[in-house]
Amino acid sequence: MPNIQPSDLRNIGYQLFEASGCTAEDARAVVDHLVESNLFGHDSHGAIRYYEYTRAIREGRFQPQAAPTIVRDYPSTAVVDAGGALGQVGATFAINLAVEKARQHGLATVTLRNTSHVGRAGAYPLMAARQGNMIALAFVNAGRLGYQIAPFGGLEGRLSTNPIAFSAPRPDTEPILVDMTTSVVAEGKVRVAINQGNQVPEGWLIDSEGNPTTEPNDFRADPPGAILPLGGVVAHKGFALGLVVELLGGALSGEGCADGSRTMSSNGVLFTVYNIEHFTELSTYYEEVEGLLRHVKSSRLAPGFEEILAPGEPEFRNAERKEKEGIEIDETTWGHICQEGRILGLNTDSW
Repeated sequence: MPNIQPSDLRNIGYQLFEASGCTAEDARAVVDHLVESNLFGHDSHGAIRYYEYTRAIREGRFQPQAAPTIVRDYPSTAVVDAGGALGQVGATFAINLAVEKARQHGLATVTLRNTSHVGRAGAYPLMAARQGNMIALAFVNAGRLGYQIAPFGGLEGRLSTNPIAFSAPRPDTEPILVDMTTSVVAEGKVRVAINQGNQVPEGWLIDSEGNPTTEPNDFRADPPGAILPLGGVVAHKGFALGLVVELLGGALSGEGCADGSRTMSSNGVLFTVYNIEHFTELSTYYEEVEGLLRHVKSSRLAPGFEEILAPGEPEFRNAERKEKEGIEIDETTWGHICQEGRILGLNTDSW
C-alpha cells in the first residue's frame, strides 16, 4: 500500500477539489477534515472520500460553489441550509455559528440540511471544544437514507449509522472527544474492508437471510445484508439511540428521517454548544474534569491493558505518530484517487 506523508496527501486533495470547482478555502476545509480523519485512524472517513466526493461533484450531486445560508434565525437557535455545498463547508459554517451564539447567550443549537456528506461527526464538536470554554454535542442522520442498519429484532436494514459526537475541553491538552456510531460500526469501515480485500470481525454484519457473516461484500449483495445496531446482547440501546438521532438530526433540521431510500442527498445535523462560563467558573470546570479523569485512570488495570485512556486520547496519539510515519492508503483507494485526478486533467505522475 502507498505510504503518503500527510502534507503530500493534503496537497493532492487540494488539487483534486480545486480542479473540481471548489474555492481554495472550501477545498482546504474538506481536505484538512479528511486527512485528519486518516491521522486519527478513521480511514473510513479519510482520503477514501476524495474520489467519492469529486465524482459526486462531476455528476452534479454536490455543488462546489454553493454557500450556506441561515433560513431561520433566533438568538440561541438557527437553521442552516447549505444549498448543496460540500458537507464540511456546511457543517463548519453551522458549528461556527453555534459557537458564536453560545458565546453571546450561553447555549445554542443550530441545525443543518442540504449539505451532502459532512464526514467525521466528531470533527465539529472538537472545533468548538478547542475554543477552551465550549462543550459541544452533535447528532447526524443521513436524511431519507434507510437501509444500512437493522433495527433491534429485525433482519433488514432500516436506519443509517447515525453518529453521535461530543467534545469537552481540558486544560493544556487536547479535549475529550467522543465520536461513535449508533451502529456497531460505520458503513465506511465496511467499505475499507472491501477495498482491502479483508474480512470483517464477527458481530458487525448479517447477510440478507439474517445470518451472521464476516464477508463485507454480503452487505452490498442483492438483496443486501445489514450492519447491526450497537450493543450486542443489548442492541436495543443502540437502536434506540439511532432513533433519537433520526428525530434530532433529521426531523428538526428539515432534512427528514429514514424512509428506505438507498441514496443520500445530505446528512441532517443538529449541533448544540454550551458556554461553560455561563454555568460555572472555567477554573472550577477544569478542576472537575481533571479530577474525574484522575479518578477514572486510577483503576487497577484489566489483563492486557497498559493504561486507561480518556475518549479521544487514542486518536490524538495516533495522529502524532502518523504525522511522522505517514498514512497508508490501500491500492484500490489510491487507484480511484489517481483515476479521478486524470479525469480532472491533473498530472498524477507527480503524485
